Amino acid sequence: MQHRLPLRLIIGLIVAILLDTVTQLLWKTAVSDLPDAASVWEFAWAACQQPRFLLVIGLMLTQFGNWMIVLKHSDLSFAHAVTALSYVTVAVASWIWLGEHGGLTQSLGIAFIMAGVWLVSRTGHMTSRQDGGEAP
Repeated sequence: MQHRLPLRLIIGLIVAILLDTVTQLLWKTAVSDLPDAASVWEFAWAACQQPRFLLVIGLMLTQFGNWMIVLKHSDLSFAHAVTALSYVTVAVASWIWLGEHGGLTQSLGIAFIMAGVWLVSRTGHMTSRQDGGEAP
């Protein structure tokens, strides 16, 4: 049975995937630019002085707000499965922009994620109650 998703849920899920992808790539490039630190405190101080880390924190806060909106319109079991596509987008974007390459295991993982998301997308996005209505 095919269920129609509300447009605001589709937009929220896309935004969640995009925000997660950008955040992960930005975080990786910010960490790679940090100097080697002798202690955790030196590492933390260097990170606080890195503008990209501040941007990462802002993006994470934005992700949290978007996630709360998505969960208002969908079950966690549905939304979390769909946003797993960010693992795929991070891998592809890392390959394109960071020059990283994955092997057979990563490719199989990506295929399993995509198959899982396809299977979950064929279910309802909200749990139905016994009387046929949607749960509050």
